[in-house]
Amino acid sequence: MLRQSQQQKLLQKLSPQQIQLMKLLQIPTANLEERIKEELEENPALEVGGEETSTDEYDLQDNESDDFDDDIEDVELSNDTADKVDIDDFLRHEDDDSGRDYGDDYYGNSDTERGTTPVRVETSFHDYVLDQLGMLELDEHSHAIAEQIIGSMDEDGYLRREITALVDDLAFGQNIYTREEEVNELIKKIQQFDPPGVCAWTLQECLLLQLKRIEPQSKAVKNAIEVIDVYFNEFIKKHYDKIQRHLGLNNEDFKEVINIIIKLNPKPGAAFAIVNKAESYIIPDFFVFNNNGKLELSLNSKNAPELKVSEGYREMMRAYDRGDKKDKRQKEAVQFIKQKLDSAKWFIDAIKQRQHTLLQTMQAIIDFQTDFFLTGDETALKPMILKDIALITGLDVSTVSRVANSKFVQTEFGTYKLKYFFSEALQTESGEEVSTREVKTILNDIIGSENKRKPHSDEKLTEMLQEKGYNIARRTVAKYREQLNIPVARLRKEL
Repeated sequence: MLRQSQQQKLLQKLSPQQIQLMKLLQIPTANLEERIKEELEENPALEVGGEETSTDEYDLQDNESDDFDDDIEDVELSNDTADKVDIDDFLRHEDDDSGRDYGDDYYGNSDTERGTTPVRVETSFHDYVLDQLGMLELDEHSHAIAEQIIGSMDEDGYLRREITALVDDLAFGQNIYTREEEVNELIKKIQQFDPPGVCAWTLQECLLLQLKRIEPQSKAVKNAIEVIDVYFNEFIKKHYDKIQRHLGLNNEDFKEVINIIIKLNPKPGAAFAIVNKAESYIIPDFFVFNNNGKLELSLNSKNAPELKVSEGYREMMRAYDRGDKKDKRQKEAVQFIKQKLDSAKWFIDAIKQRQHTLLQTMQAIIDFQTDFFLTGDETALKPMILKDIALITGLDVSTVSRVANSKFVQTEFGTYKLKYFFSEALQTESGEEVSTREVKTILNDIIGSENKRKPHSDEKLTEMLQEKGYNIARRTVAKYREQLNIPVARLRKEL
C-alpha cells in the first residue's frame, strides 16, 4: 500500500560558495593562475585590475561592495511592461566610463600591443617513436600495423598487449586483417628503435634489448646478458653469491657486470613523460624569513591577484533599471548579467578568503614549530597533527588538511611541503614525547652510515634505536623504513 507522509529533517549542506572555496584552497600556487584564467574566460563580468588596484583590496572596497549589492537588488525583474529599452544599449560601450574595449584581452592589451608569449614545445614518447617509422621501408598495410603497435605501448615504453589482442584491434577497429607472425616481425623491427629497450613485454626483455646493443660486446657485457637471461630472478633478489658460483666470476669481474646492468634504463619511455605543471617544479606558496630571531611570514604574490567586478557590466544593470519598458527578452538578458556579477563577486571573495586561510594556517604552523624554523634541525620538530592546528586556528580539520597537502613553504634551510611538519608522537624511555619525524631522521642516518656489505636487519635497527632511548617495536621500524622508501637489508647489500 502506498502512503504519503511528511518528515522534518535537519541536514547540513554546503553552499556553492563554500564548495568553490574548498576547491580553491587545495589548488597550489602553480595552478592558481590557470584557474583564474579559466574563470576570466567563463565570466566576462570579472576583470583583472589595473596598476592602481590594491593587492590587499582587489578593487572591491567594502563600500563599493555595498553599492554593488544595491545595484543588483534595485533592478526590478517584474512582468510589468513600460517603454522598451533597447538591449543593444547594454552592449554598447563607446560611452562607457570604464573605457574597457571588450575586443582586448583580459589584461587590457590589444592584439597589436600584446607581446609574443614563449610556449614550451614538447615531443611525446609516441611521437618520437613514430618519427622513426620513416626509416623502415613499409607499405601502407604494414605502416598502419606498426602505428597500431606503437600506439599500444605505454608511457614507460612497454608493450602490454598480447599479439592476439593487437590482431583483433586491427581487424575490428581499422578493418585491417593480418597474422600474428606479421605483427611479431614488425615488433622486432620497432625494438631496434631509440631509445633502446622500447616495445618490450617485460623488464627482463627490456634490459636484454639494451645489453645486446652495447658495442663492443666485451666479456663483461656477455656475462651481463647471461645474468639477465638465465639468472634474472636471482639478480632481482640480490642472490649474488649464487650467480657468482654458477658463472665462476671473482668479486672484481662480477662487480663490473653489475655496474653495467645498473646503468641500464628500466623505463626507456619515461624520459619523455610530460608531468603535471605543479609537480614538474615547485613554486613556494609561503616564504619564511628569520629577521634577527623574529620569524616573518609572507605569501607568494601570485596568491593575491588583482581582480575586480566589471564596471561595464554594472553599468548595464543601472541602464536597465533606468529604462521604463522591460520586455521578456531584456529581462532574460539582465538575469544573465546579474548571475555573472554575483559569480564575479563570489569568486573575488573566495580568493580573499583563500589568502586569509593560508596565512592563518601557516602562521599557526610556524608558532608550533618555531624551533625548527629558527634552527633547521629536523630533530627539533615537535609532534603535531592536523587537529592541533585546527584548534589553534578555529578551522575545520578538513580545511587544514586541504592546505597542508598541496602547499610548500620556502625557508633558509630549504623548501618543504607543509605536510612535512605533521607527525605522530612517540614516547622515549623517560616518558618524553618526541616526533616520529625525529625517529625517522635518526633511522635514515643509521642506515646511511651502515656497512653496505653487511647492512643492518630490522631487528638490529630496533636494538640501536632502543639503545638511543626510543621505545619502539620492530614492526614500527619496518613501517618507518618503508615510509622512507628504504628496502630490506638483503636488497641494500652491495658488493
